[in-house]
Amino acid sequence: MIVRDFNELKNGPRAVSDANWTSVRMLLADDNMGFSFHITILEAGSEHTFHYKHHFESVYCMQGKGSITDLATGETHEIKPGVMYALDQHDKHTLKAEEELVMACCFNPPVTGKEVHQADGSYAPADS
Repeated sequence: MIVRDFNELKNGPRAVSDANWTSVRMLLADDNMGFSFHITILEAGSEHTFHYKHHFESVYCMQGKGSITDLATGETHEIKPGVMYALDQHDKHTLKAEEELVMACCFNPPVTGKEVHQADGSYAPADS
């Protein structure tokens, strides 16, 4: 059994930050669960374009308000507590945080914790 406390991890090496967001990696590839699990906080007023070409991601909004736009279709969806979205087609998207967003995220394949976003908004393939 794996038991971890977000409050203990949020100021340690499992907390990864980039442009206006912080992600606390609760589960990583070396936990051998087949997915990684993160609590990600996006700063109010921030905008992010991501394209996880090598990963599937599912996200559940726990707090805040924002929107997600599918860049292939132009369709925009409201993000608020209780809303989940899944990037089942490796969808390139823009996420806007009107208020601070607190999101629970799962990645498959799992991330290692050392990834950084590449210029195109993706992470490198898991075997890189």
